[in-house]
Formats: sequence, structure tokens, C-alpha cells
Amino acid sequence: MPAKRTPAAASSLLSPDDLYLFNEGTHTRLYQHLGAHLAERDGTPGVAFAVWAPNARSVTVAGDFNAWDTAADPLANLGDSGIWEGFVPGAAEGDRYKFAITSNLGGESLRADPFAFRSEDAPATASIVHDLAYAWGDSDWMADRAACNRHDGPISIYEMHIGSWMRSPEDSRPLTYRELAPKLARYLVDHGFTHVELLPVMEHPFYGSWGYQTTGYFAVTGRYGTPQDFMYLVDVLHQHGIGVILDWVPSHFPSDEFALAHFDGSHLFEHADPRRGYHPDWGSLIFNYGRHEVRSFLLSSGLFWLEVFHADGLRVDAVASMLYLDYSRKAGEWLPNVYGGREDLDAIGFLRQLNEAAYAFDPGIQMFAEESTAWPGVSRPTYMGGLGFGFKWDMGWMHDTLKYMAQDPVHRKYHHNLLTFRALYGFTENFVLALSHDEVVHGKGSLLGKMPGDDWQKFANLRTLLAYMWCLPGKKLLFMGTEFGQWGEWNHESSLDWHLAEFDRHNGLQRLTGDLNALYRGAPALHKTDCDPAGFEWIDCNDGDQSTLSFVRRTADNRQVIAVVCNFTPVPRPNFRLGVPLPGHWREVLNTDAVIYGGSGQGNLGGVDTVPIPSHDEPQSLVITLPPLAVVVFQADAPAA
Repeated sequence: MPAKRTPAAASSLLSPDDLYLFNEGTHTRLYQHLGAHLAERDGTPGVAFAVWAPNARSVTVAGDFNAWDTAADPLANLGDSGIWEGFVPGAAEGDRYKFAITSNLGGESLRADPFAFRSEDAPATASIVHDLAYAWGDSDWMADRAACNRHDGPISIYEMHIGSWMRSPEDSRPLTYRELAPKLARYLVDHGFTHVELLPVMEHPFYGSWGYQTTGYFAVTGRYGTPQDFMYLVDVLHQHGIGVILDWVPSHFPSDEFALAHFDGSHLFEHADPRRGYHPDWGSLIFNYGRHEVRSFLLSSGLFWLEVFHADGLRVDAVASMLYLDYSRKAGEWLPNVYGGREDLDAIGFLRQLNEAAYAFDPGIQMFAEESTAWPGVSRPTYMGGLGFGFKWDMGWMHDTLKYMAQDPVHRKYHHNLLTFRALYGFTENFVLALSHDEVVHGKGSLLGKMPGDDWQKFANLRTLLAYMWCLPGKKLLFMGTEFGQWGEWNHESSLDWHLAEFDRHNGLQRLTGDLNALYRGAPALHKTDCDPAGFEWIDCNDGDQSTLSFVRRTADNRQVIAVVCNFTPVPRPNFRLGVPLPGHWREVLNTDAVIYGGSGQGNLGGVDTVPIPSHDEPQSLVITLPPLAVVVFQADAPAA
């Protein structure tokens, strides 16, 4: 058994300024100081360890380097900071370790390192000493990525779960990060997506949580490889011109006894009162956003993924659950704020601080909020009273539109307002139109399966839905499998049904998705004014009886004008008159009823000339063939004067 060592002197990794900023709640790079770092003392290599445990009576580090002797390597207490640190000579890269904490409140426990860069594969729970050195090859992307993340640029996001996108055909195991990299990059480029959003890659003990029950806030999951393997994936995507957005979960954390819960015997990271500290939806714990050191921990986690792994943005999960003290709670199950209100003032302050820190680090990244209520100013700057996110998911549009599309077309005229309501609020935020993983799980079925009618109508409905979505103002997000018409509900334990893409209708849908992305990226009118009301105008939003909808998209300078016509019934409409703002020839640039997409082939022979007959408050109009369950897109040949 190794002899007990005397606690080492204060680590050079922690300066007085670091301790001050940590305790103040403003430190954004704690991962450079806490946790386990390869170091050298007096010519002897080893590892410097540091952990926050203010209510501990003693802390030691046990691991492979001392045969897991919890008495061999005690850490020293750095005064009022609550941090314990020490140097263990001989500890090395790859060693497993945990902190042995004896609490002032009674009890002892072995805890994984909250700042670990790598963890054992579940069900094992030890942390692993790991260096994050990597030779990046994405300097061109990093220098120019701001141009790819602009509010007036095309952002089309492919949302995916790494473990179930594609599996090895030999043994049905998930692909590793390195195996995935070239396949995913090629697929995204071929189908025109600009970004990929990965369901949480942070370490999580329960695979079925899809990563949303995070325990490793600084550790990429080892299920698919090492941290450097994940860096390689990001690197390859960047070299192919694909931005990488990571799901990140500061809204709650699991109560696993090896992780953050009751870390030093006290409610350290979470609120002690379950009316503040317990999440009834997920049976998990809620961070104490009012505690300075917890804010430093979370701020550092967010910046870690942006800085160390070159992420181009974070999508913050479940923001609504953070904002409201009464979220999913009945009367008497929650505590009001100091003013008697239901708003979580600490969480609001933290989110603003997070976004300010993220954009200060690099204005070229973007922060996305999954926020499901009408909270004002989610994607508005903090100096205007907003939360400071760059974009917000439009959850209302998603629910309204899917409710409408689930109706039999004969009944859709009674639900027309579900389509038009969005125009009343569509520019109050910078929105992302999302058809996400949440809509294809828990018995909801796939999007193709949600569509009414026979198989032909199901595909036609889904083509209509996707084209309608791509033509509306707002950035785009689509969950994997929908692009080729996955029949089955998403199952995280198996691969997507890639064989379906070999069949005509599935292949046609997949081709349409690529063409929609190409149109969206190539037509400034469809992306430059995604967040600008000057770029959208109804042609006819009142044709509920026929379940048609038509609108104009234009650039702010009016140099490009596009007309979009949607038919949400299986009834073809020949001689359909459409008022347009410009005279001349209008090219048909997309028709979802084209045979190549699996449609019936009805259309307008490439374009239509206007006639001097007023319609829809315009002096001229087009007379078009409007195919069944289809979207047709026209572009004016001549720019406006």
C-alpha cells in the first residue's frame, strides 16, 4: 500500500485571481484550473488535482496511481475558496481516479471529478486523467465562421443522435467518432445542410436519456471514442464547410450518487429545498443558479465546448423550465421569488451572463434557446432587456403546423388559422423552425407516419410540409430520418432505416430535401430576411375554403422576389389565379409534385407570364396549375425597380 503523502502546496494552476473570480461567479475557464492536469513539480512528472468541496472535512484522491488507497494522497484546503488541491507524483495520462470526500456533515463518498475531461464507459463511473492536446486543421473555417452563422445567412440544421444515425453493418454497433466523420460530412454536403446539431455528447450514465441526463459537463461521452476522436469529427465537418452546434443541458442534472448530487455531503450544486431543487418532469435535480460558484461552473462548461472543441454554437435545452419557478408544479409545490412572482431571477441572470460570455468569447458563434413559452426577448440583446440568445426555436409553429398537417385534408379548412397565426408573432424573435427529435418519440410516430391518407398522400403531405417550412421566414432544423421518410419512430438503440432511401418515394423525398436546401441557400430572398418583416408579405392568407396559402419572400432591397403557393388538399387546382407584385415572366423554381420527387408531375412547364388582370390587390396576376398536396415556388425574372 502506498505511503500517505503530505498534502502538496497550493497549485500553480490556481492564482488568487482565479479563486476570486470563481467565488464571485464570473470565472469562465475553470477547466484550466480545476480537475486533473498533467504537471511537473521539482522535475517530477505527475498530476495536479483540484476540486471544490467547501463542506468537506477532508478530501483525498484515489486512483490507479495509489492502488485506490483513499488515505494515500490527501489534498490541501485553499482557505475560504472551498477548493482542495494537491500534486500526485507518478500519476499519469490514462489513470482512473475519484475524489474521496469526508463531509463536515457526516458521511464519506467517492466522487467522480466534476471537471474530468474523460470518464470510464458506463456502467463504470471513474474519471480518467486525460490531456486535450490536438492539432486542428480547421483554421480557415474558424477564421470565417461568423459569415456562416449570420442572422441574414442560410442556416439549415440537421439534428442527429450519434449512436443511432448509422451503425456498423457487421455487428450493429454505433459508429465511432472517426468512422462517422467522413460519412456524415459527405452526407451533409450532398444534401445541402449548413450545420449539424448533435444531441448531447457530454458524458451520461443512462444511454436512454440521449445525453440529456448529463453527468460529465467537461467530458465527451466515451461511447464512440476519445475527446480527440470527437475533435477529429468536428475538424472534418469544419473542413467540409459544416457548422457544429452542440446540445447543452444546464437546466437539470441526474441524482446519481457518484456525480454532482450532494457532492460534499451538502446540497452544493443543487437547491436544498425540493420546491426549487427537484425537477418533477425528469426526476432530476436543478442547479442553484444563485450560487456564485455554480454559475462559474456552468459558465466554464459552456465556454469549454466553444473553445476546446471548436463548437460553433450551443443549443440550450429546456430554457422554459429554467425561467419559471412554477414550471410543471402545482400550487404549493413552488416558492415565489423575492417579489412574489413566478420568474426565476437567478436563472434569468445566469442565462444573460452565459450569452454575454459566449458572444464575448467569439461573436461568430450562435446561442440557441429551446424555449416553449411566450417569454419576451429571448433572442434580443441583454442591453435591451432580453436574454441574449441569438435564436429561439419556434415551438408554437411546430405544434400548430403538425396539428394542422395531422388533419384529414377535408377538415383542414376548419383549422386554417393554425397556419396563419404565426404571422402575428413571426418576427418578435429570431426564430428557428424546428421539426426535432421530440416529435418522433414516445409513441408519436415518425413525421411520415403522422401524415393522413394513403401512402402517396402521406409522402405528398410530407413534401408539402417540408417545402412550406423551407419557404417560411426562419432558419431550418430537421431531425435525422425525416429527410428520406423514416417510417418507424426513432429508436436510439438502432440505426436509421437507410435501405428505405433505395425506394422511389423515399429517394424522391430525400432529393427534395437536398433541392430545398439548395434553393434556400441560393436564393437571398429565402434567407436574408429570415428575421426581417420587410421580407415577407401575404398574397392570400384567407383561402381557407380551398386550404391554399400564398405569400411573397423578398430581399430588403427588393432585387429578388419569390412567390410561394401551397395547396394542402389532394385536389388539383388548374387555372389558379395568383396576384403578384411584378409584371413579366415568373420561373417555376420548385414544384414538390415533380415526378423526380414522387409526385404526379403536374406543373407549369417551367414558368408563367403575368397577365394584366388585377388580383390579390396587385395590378397583374399569374394563372397557374396548382398541383395536389404540393408547394410551387416562382421567382420573378426581372428585379424590381
